Amino acid sequence: MPFGTKITKEGVRFRLWAPQTKKAELILESGGDERSLSMQSHAGGWFELVTAEAAVGSRYRFRLDGGLAVPDPASRFNPSDVHGASQVIDPARFRWTDRDWTGRPWEQAVIYELHVGTFTPEGSFRAAQDKLDYLASLGITAIELMPVADFPGRRNWGYDGVLPFAPDSGYGTPDDLKELIQAAHGKGLMVFLDVVYNHFGPEGNYLHVYGKPFFSERHHTPWGNAINFDGENCRNVREFFIHNALYWLEEYHLDGLRVDAVHAIFDDSSPDFLEELAERARSGPGRERKIHLVLENDDNAARYLTRKADGAPRHYDAQWNDDLHHVLHHLLTGESDGYYADFADAPVKHLGRALTEGFVYQGETSTYRHGRRRGEISRDLPPTAFVTFLQNHDQIGNRAFGERLSDLTDPRPLRAAVTLLLLMPNPPLLFMGEEFACPTPFQYFCDFGPDLARAVTEGRRNEFAGFERFADPELRRGIPDPSAPSTFFASKLDWAALETPRHRQWWSFYRSLLTLRRDRIVPLLKSIDLGRSHFEILGERGLSVVWPPVDGNGLMMLSNLSGETLPYPNPPPAPPLAVSDQDIPDSLVSGRLPAWSTAWFLILTGD
Repeated sequence: MPFGTKITKEGVRFRLWAPQTKKAELILESGGDERSLSMQSHAGGWFELVTAEAAVGSRYRFRLDGGLAVPDPASRFNPSDVHGASQVIDPARFRWTDRDWTGRPWEQAVIYELHVGTFTPEGSFRAAQDKLDYLASLGITAIELMPVADFPGRRNWGYDGVLPFAPDSGYGTPDDLKELIQAAHGKGLMVFLDVVYNHFGPEGNYLHVYGKPFFSERHHTPWGNAINFDGENCRNVREFFIHNALYWLEEYHLDGLRVDAVHAIFDDSSPDFLEELAERARSGPGRERKIHLVLENDDNAARYLTRKADGAPRHYDAQWNDDLHHVLHHLLTGESDGYYADFADAPVKHLGRALTEGFVYQGETSTYRHGRRRGEISRDLPPTAFVTFLQNHDQIGNRAFGERLSDLTDPRPLRAAVTLLLLMPNPPLLFMGEEFACPTPFQYFCDFGPDLARAVTEGRRNEFAGFERFADPELRRGIPDPSAPSTFFASKLDWAALETPRHRQWWSFYRSLLTLRRDRIVPLLKSIDLGRSHFEILGERGLSVVWPPVDGNGLMMLSNLSGETLPYPNPPPAPPLAVSDQDIPDSLVSGRLPAWSTAWFLILTGD
């Protein structure tokens, strides 16, 4: 890695790119004492020093032009938070025992998104490790960690990170994270990490002082100037983030990355940053084991998801499919505010398209986006190119009160939607606690300094001013304060709920469907004729979807997402493979599709 520290025979090598700086010094800290060592200047804005006065465990900063002392932007660990000194880490000291682990095929992915700080009472990597048996027994095959890069303060979702190579010290040490990943591999679980390459957080980012080429004057994001991926001096910026991706995959043995909000990554060059990142990951660690790369992309840019002739991803394995979430959420709750408005006109038609073609918006104009066209043609992509979900951190936490779907709809509609989600050919994602209808919310929380904290609280509440429900300023003041510790603690999973019958029943329901997915659905995925999948609308809000077989078996789904029984005179192709409620088979025999119901069937070759 060209950035940060490296252990050598001569001592520790320190390397910093500071193109706005004329003089840089290494400050070694020990107790209350400091020792200053001059760094050698090199062409292109680089400073370097190899010294035997530093060792593993040494605390250090860089002093710029005799003034400001800053942490290493490529710090592997910052024990005293983002404003404190960095610590020298020797990655070779960790003893890996997972050398035989080569990952799992993407079609086996059942993803469990979790926030380390609220997943357990302790909120640590070590405590999360104690839950691995629980996740494996549920039927999870991949854990997805929300961002762990060092953020300011003690509480944060992780998207305000400013030291992208340093696991946040509030969760534990780098070795603690490696132990979690290694233990997960020992139980057959992949581990993915959510990474943020579209902005730095608003507090603790010193690159604005000495690394101005990191930021673009041409492109802008909701968080300010965009990262400079295509302007002057962009090569080192691109390398910083590409090496960050490789660092997580190689040094931490991660199985994949979920790249956050890439629609806010602006790059007019070719290949663009996302294409180069994927190529470097696949030609690097991806040569030796299975590496999976997933995007969040509001632009629905299908070009990043194309496949090679052998079916392997050219760049990215999949994208989070917000379209499918939005239409299902509208059908279950009736909500049509904000982006749900784009799906309220013909929700069942939109759902059918999402199930058979991937994106709902493939170039059509979006009312929510003021008539802007959104998306690219996705109908030629396989279902495995779209990660599907009913809940995730955004869709829960960006609600005013962080309510989960189990608080917004009744059990029968939710069972119908869960049955649809967990058995469709797409890889499903669950958000922590969803599987037992966790009674605690997941709210937006952070821990900035006083002035920024006040601005965030005010801004958070004003975000909801456009919603009819919060038109009254007094009601907006009741929205939880993101900076209050109580908001964070209210968002921790209530594991005790699993001991009650209602929540245990939900857990058993999820587990039974995931077992069925593993045993009966995953083996079918390579035998389905993707080009001939089709849907039919039944009545007002019923849907029949068929994924025909090439050889072997295909799939059929019937779903009634309304409160009224629908006539269904066609005989089912076979006894149901799965149903959301036990009364469905008898109803189908009688020519009826019950209210709020989903049933799955196998289609034999020739049917």
